[in-house]
Amino acid sequence: QVQLVESGGGLVQAGGSARLSCAASRLTFSSYAMGWFRQAPGKEREFVGRINRSGANTYYADSVKGRFTISRDNAKNTVYLQMNSLKPEDTAVYSCAARLSVIITTIPNEYDYWGQGTQVTVSS
Repeated sequence: QVQLVESGGGLVQAGGSARLSCAASRLTFSSYAMGWFRQAPGKEREFVGRINRSGANTYYADSVKGRFTISRDNAKNTVYLQMNSLKPEDTAVYSCAARLSVIITTIPNEYDYWGQGTQVTVSS
């Protein structure tokens, strides 16, 4: 069974940084595009960004563009989300997701596998 396990969440002060990791197992990691999503209490799941299979191309939501960076290490079956200049409105549960198709999508239901999520709380 495919597993995606996020780590690196926690409490961060506004203006600070955090780095999330998502370790994948039981799938051919380099064959999957990887996405990051977040969900705040009482809100729908929101697309954060996405990286293609090789890591050469990324795509971000406007709300995080210029502050967040997604990267991946296919040798380690891991994708990362570097978050800088964090704001209280970035507080959410962050989840990674894997998608076999190369077509870019921001729709959660179009991703094939999901991690359980990790909480990021940004204090003001």
